[in-house]
Amino acid sequence: MESLEAELERARDLDVGDLADAIESIGFECTRCGGCCKGETDEPHTATVFPDEVRALQSAGASGAHGDDDAPTEYDWRDVARPMPYGLTEGEDGLEGETFEWALQTDACGDCRFYEEGSSTGDGSADDQQGEGYCTVHEDRPLICETYPFSVALGGTSQPMGEAVDEEGIVRAHECEGLGRDINRADAITLAEALRTRAIRELEEAIAVRDEYEPTTVGSSEVVVHDSEGAKRPDGTSFD
Repeated sequence: MESLEAELERARDLDVGDLADAIESIGFECTRCGGCCKGETDEPHTATVFPDEVRALQSAGASGAHGDDDAPTEYDWRDVARPMPYGLTEGEDGLEGETFEWALQTDACGDCRFYEEGSSTGDGSADDQQGEGYCTVHEDRPLICETYPFSVALGGTSQPMGEAVDEEGIVRAHECEGLGRDINRADAITLAEALRTRAIRELEEAIAVRDEYEPTTVGSSEVVVHDSEGAKRPDGTSFD
């Protein structure tokens, strides 16, 4: 098995043109169906978000999301992210245990908390998407959202599953009703560039998580999230 460092070099060597060719070969156009933003039955939506992406979404703020000047100027960490549920168990006082990385926060229905169903306003804005969904923080969305439904399958990247698109099996396509639709070269290149960036970031994060990890000595009833910056509480603050 290759080291994470070797996989990182492979990610950096990925050719954007080749990635774009793979994307063009299957085609894609977002239909705003919201399928990638919604939770499934009894399983909340789970999308990995890195610490710097959480802070970018915090800064986006409710005013940036909805255009309301009276809204708060910044989200709380817990408004944006929650501990990745894998590895956590339900204790007497709630969730407890250790986990790695963060997931985008969800609403009571298990959908991404930044996803909203559109309504017709007739002004051409994001709200003017009758019957369609939209992301309220689209400009600041994490790389995993920007690149869906595609991923790169390298050791250390987060989603090696999915159907192989290219002969090498590097580019994978995941379930999405927008697959198979025409995509122009410029859009394929933009998506390919984001896909390469995501592959690099995932491996850089994995290396940093490995290097920063130390067995925790906090109470057994607490939740500890290990990310690239060390061990944190669910509110994003670091353990001393």
